[in-house]
Amino acid sequence: MRRYNYKAKEKATGKNVKGSIQAENEQVAGRLLVEQGYIPQSVVEEGSGLFGGKKDHVTSKDRITFTRQMATLIGAGLPLATSLRTVAEQTQGQAMKAITEEILGNVEAGRTLFDSFSKYPDVFNGVYLALIKAGETSGTLDMALRRLADQEEKDAAMMSKIRGALVYPAIILVVILAVLAFMMIMVVPQVKGLYEDMGKELPGLTKFLVGISDFFGNFWWLVLIILGMIGGGIFYFIKKTPSGRKTADSFKIHVPLFGALFRKLYVSRFARTCEMMLATGVPMLDSVTIAIDSVSNKVVEEEYSKAIEIIKGGKPLSESIKDRDYMLPLVPQMASIGEESGKIDEMLGKAAQVYETELDEQINNISTMIEPILMVIMAGLIGVVIGGTLLPIYSLVNSVA
Repeated sequence: MRRYNYKAKEKATGKNVKGSIQAENEQVAGRLLVEQGYIPQSVVEEGSGLFGGKKDHVTSKDRITFTRQMATLIGAGLPLATSLRTVAEQTQGQAMKAITEEILGNVEAGRTLFDSFSKYPDVFNGVYLALIKAGETSGTLDMALRRLADQEEKDAAMMSKIRGALVYPAIILVVILAVLAFMMIMVVPQVKGLYEDMGKELPGLTKFLVGISDFFGNFWWLVLIILGMIGGGIFYFIKKTPSGRKTADSFKIHVPLFGALFRKLYVSRFARTCEMMLATGVPMLDSVTIAIDSVSNKVVEEEYSKAIEIIKGGKPLSESIKDRDYMLPLVPQMASIGEESGKIDEMLGKAAQVYETELDEQINNISTMIEPILMVIMAGLIGVVIGGTLLPIYSLVNSVA
């Protein structure tokens, strides 16, 4: 079976539509379209037409908008195919638009929404697919999509806050480096020339700064090459090797100031995903497995995964995650209360809310926490440069006087 992208008109309304359909050849694809009530205008095999190769860059914003629109339309009672067609027409991102049209073609060919989404694992992760499957099975697809949109919006907002909180410290760091560069390029060489003109020997600290200034002045190109090689090596190590990814993930949860923040982020993500899975009717073992995958930290995932065997052995969730490394105590406590009351999904959601609130407060205070450290670093570095430039000048002035 091949996939064909088509443009057609609805026989009943004359409305222009686009989509994709699976068929043995173009003739069969056209016949299927006619049987579905369309007048084909063009049928092009996928990869040779407009939509070839446009599925690689779907942004989180595109996915959230798609999910929210689908939840609204299905919740309003529109048929699935009509909802997909409407969303495809409104989607601005070409990658998401092409995928939506292909999903529409699959659904019109009789495939389930879960099967259609499963073809794009890079766009729709395990959490997404599990909730879609549960929603289709239980008839609560609109609720599942709404939960997905809510959670993805929360995750996107949280990451945006973290990045935003780091902007101010980054600006301070750039200012520090700019001041140091100015002093080393403009001031230090003048001090060196002044001492040479007067036949005086440079102080030890000034010699050190002059050596650095001369090295960067003569070998700046070598410094850039070395920095580029180091940066490229680190990037490759982290992105392309399992050990590099694990090293980076371990650093995240142990680095001062940010380690506690990342741990709360991972715990809240685990609890919130479990809540979504269980509330939508996904079995406990599957819910925990998917929630662990959603954490997105290999070190934490390996530790949490130990709970799976305990659950398989018949133990409750609260016992399987109790005293687990990187698991904060409120989650097993709330899980235990939920197991006793029969509302474990609700209790996990409350635990996630607690940590999400704490995360918001910590993120808002990041700049406040980092600023004193940066000020101390800046004062120390600039103090060294001043000590190696201005003080020798004062010493020369005093010796002349």
